Amino acid sequence: MATKFRPLDDNIVIKPAVAEEKSAGGILLPDAAKEKPIKGSVVAIGPGRTLKNGKRLEPSVKIGDVVLYGKYAGNDIKIDGVEHKIVREAELLAKVE
Repeated sequence: MATKFRPLDDNIVIKPAVAEEKSAGGILLPDAAKEKPIKGSVVAIGPGRTLKNGKRLEPSVKIGDVVLYGKYAGNDIKIDGVEHKIVREAELLAKVE
């Protein structure tokens, strides 16, 4: 059974891309040498940040978008045994087109 959740405010849940198994030269990398992924797909979005006037600012990404985020951005969580990351929208660096 899948866990149901909804992020609050401007939080975004991202499923990180799989870390590279091989280097550019074709060498297999051990787990300790793998770079933390900085790219992933959006799986859930909060309703947006609340402005001082009480209105909500619509998020600039949607579910399914592939985004880039900082290496140490957000918080790592497990949802149904799968690694995910929760980041604030301001921590996103770019949307991959």
